[in-house]
Formats: sequence, C-alpha cells, structure tokens
Amino acid sequence: MTQSSQSPLPSQKSLFDIADDITYLNMSAMSPNLNSVAEAGHDEIDRKRHPWLYTQDDWFTGVEALRDQAASLFETPADNLALIPSVSYGLAVAAKNIPLKAVQNIVVLDGQFPSNVYVWRELTKAIGLKIVTVRAEEGENWTEALLRHIDAFTGLVSVPFCHWTDGALIDLEAIGEKARKVGAALVVDASQSLGAHPIPLDRIKPDFMVAVGYKWLLGPYGLGYMYADPKYHEEGQPIEYNWLMRKGSDDFTKLTDYQDDYKQGARRFDFGENSSFIHVAMARKALEQIQQWGIPNIQGTLRHLTDEVVEWAEKNGFHVPSRRVGHMIGVQLPEEVMARAKATLQDQAIYVSYRKDKIRVSPYLYSSQEDIRKLTEALDSIL
Repeated sequence: MTQSSQSPLPSQKSLFDIADDITYLNMSAMSPNLNSVAEAGHDEIDRKRHPWLYTQDDWFTGVEALRDQAASLFETPADNLALIPSVSYGLAVAAKNIPLKAVQNIVVLDGQFPSNVYVWRELTKAIGLKIVTVRAEEGENWTEALLRHIDAFTGLVSVPFCHWTDGALIDLEAIGEKARKVGAALVVDASQSLGAHPIPLDRIKPDFMVAVGYKWLLGPYGLGYMYADPKYHEEGQPIEYNWLMRKGSDDFTKLTDYQDDYKQGARRFDFGENSSFIHVAMARKALEQIQQWGIPNIQGTLRHLTDEVVEWAEKNGFHVPSRRVGHMIGVQLPEEVMARAKATLQDQAIYVSYRKDKIRVSPYLYSSQEDIRKLTEALDSIL
C-alpha cells in the first residue's frame, strides 16, 4: 500500500494486545506496542544474553537502516536526520546552533508542551532575549495569531505541527514563509503528528524538526528523530561528543586514532549509545508497519472516528478547533463536567487524556466506531 493512496484501512486490532473490555483512545500520550514490535524487543533482549554474537557491523547497520526508514517518513534524505533520545535533546541541539541576538525574540504558542518552552526560557537567561507567547484572539486561529506576532524582531519561531491539547492545526507553510521573510529560524515539534499526518517538510522548510518515537511512530520510549537543515551539517555543534558520531568509528582497531571530523550530514547530532539494539530493533519494526499502511491512509481512517467526536461535541455545545488534524481532537468541557467525566470513563475502562480544560481523544487503527460510541454514551450519561 503506497502513501499516495488514501483508502480507509480495516481494523488492525489483531496486531495489538488489547482486550475487548479496554477502550484505549489515548495514542497521543503513548502508543501500545504492536505485537511485532514487542517481539522484536524480546528477541534483542534474548540476544544480549550472548553478547559474543554481536559483530562490529551490528553497531552501525541497524542504526543506518532505521535512519533510512525514518527519512522516508520525513520525506528527506537520510543524511538530514539525527537520532535523539528525546525532544528536549533535539531542541537543545537547535538552541545551541541557531544564532540569536539579545534584541530578538522567540515566538511560541500559549500552552505549548513544556519541553518546547523550558529550553527557550533557559536561552533567554543566557543571552537576554525575550519570549513572545502567542494567544489567539476571539475568532482567530493559531496560524493567524502567529503571523500577527512574527516581525522584524523575531529571531526564532518554535511551534508544533498541531497543538498538543486539542489537535488544532497550524499552517506551517505560511509560518515558515513569514519566518524566512523576517530572517527568523523555524523549529517544529512534530511529536503529535509525524506518523499519523502527512508533513510537507520540503514546503515548511524548518531549520530543525523533532519528534518522539513512542507516540504516533509506534516505537519505544527513549528514541526519537531530528531533522536538521543541511546548512547546519558542516559547522553545527552537537551537545555531546560520543565516539559513534566520528568518522572512522566503524573500525574498532583505530578508535584511539582520535578524529576531529564527524560523520556525514546530521549524524554529528546523534546521541551517544544510539546503537541501542533493543530500541533500534523495535523502532525499525514499528516504522516498517507504518510504511505498509501509508500515512495518508492512517490519517483518513482516523478522521472518520474523530469526526464522530466532533459531531457529539457540537451537538452538545462544546468547543472544538475548527481547523484540526484528523487523528486527535480536544473537546473543551466545563470544570464540573470534566470532573464527572474522569470518574465515569475510569470506571468503564475508557482511556483518554485530560489536558488543561479539554478531554483529548486520540484513537488508532485498533479503534472502532463502537469505541467512539462507548465514549460518547459514557459522556452523555454525565451531562
């Protein structure tokens, strides 16, 4: 199945270990392991019982195969990708390499995920620049609000592909164009989208784009991905100096012939111990399955489910974003309704997220219309 088609996918529940009495609508928090991903991890755990079976090449071949797979999802050459342990790690790399001046500001969204705020707060302490927190006015969407705040003083725009609390979509092509017009860099956190929504990286043109691997990429916790624009490849500074990122590291007989040169492309930003055999094996199996399904097919299938949540919300007068991704939706609820919802859904083994004043629903290919009906009926019972 190619990523150019958008056919609805049949239920994939048999590929997961989810009991019939569990309604898991919380992919945005953490994906359950595919059975095949869990098996790949177990195989590697067993393999490490016999470490003499590892070859010198094993330290590199799996990592590069994974980089190739991830590059196909980013739709960019593999040389543009680094392996990172977390989004905060990737953002620290960006903070170290994007040149900013004290007279400039950094534009972020109100309520943005903490990892995409703390790093810039620390940077303001170091060089004295200002953070501009964008809040949408009445009737204004996030894109319009961001465009209104990006100006000649903006040195960096750091935003997600969609807002993590409700799935509100941001037009990053327009944001990227405005940022380049004023000479600002663009950093994107795609953690809540990559793997479930097509991301036109070639049109967004970010300086850096980061994503965790344990949500919509179906991989293990502790392994993520970072795109770095080629302009950072030659002179870019990593935040650690592990031996794996150096040229010639694949020859263990010459490791003490210390090298100043890094491997090609964004590999200079790879984190130490990125050969992590268990993580890499699981991530490869996960990306393999996503490639088979096709991201547009995943997005189209999940939109059918979240559309039903939107219909329920609008029928009951609750706010949802007008422009959104199809794989998740946040419904704004009054405080007293939210409290009753938490207790009721917990009693019925219905798993969602609660973010600020919203209930966030994020199904996946193991979900069904019956799961959504169970959710909306439970919510109806407390209104």
